[in-house]
Amino acid sequence: MPRRKPGPRRPQRRKEPVRPADAFRCVGCRLDIPAMAPGTAHRNHCPHCLTSLHVDGRIPGDRRASCRGRMTALSVSVRQDGEWLIIHHCQSCGELSANRIAGDDNALALLRIAMRPLSDVQRPVNALLAL
Repeated sequence: MPRRKPGPRRPQRRKEPVRPADAFRCVGCRLDIPAMAPGTAHRNHCPHCLTSLHVDGRIPGDRRASCRGRMTALSVSVRQDGEWLIIHHCQSCGELSANRIAGDDNALALLRIAMRPLSDVQRPVNALLAL
């Protein structure tokens, strides 16, 4: 079917993101995540799937990492004062980083990560309890 007006076409309008400036889109579950999080000053992971981007260098919140790779939650660590940390592994460069959990993180996802060593059939539970 021919076009009605065979003249120059108008350029298509750019689609602007609808999310506010203090939010980001998760690379894992594609949900819009607010940048403010209870319990931490710099949110760096999704509270739903715990996936992160490799954006921070040595200091939390500096946003100086050049990798920008996807970081998956590998395990959980607990400090002496009882605070939980998520150990992230970068899929691009292989670097490991520890990130504090936020108050709105998915508790079920955190427990699944914490229980992974106990569900590993290659490593006996007695060996883990002896550590």
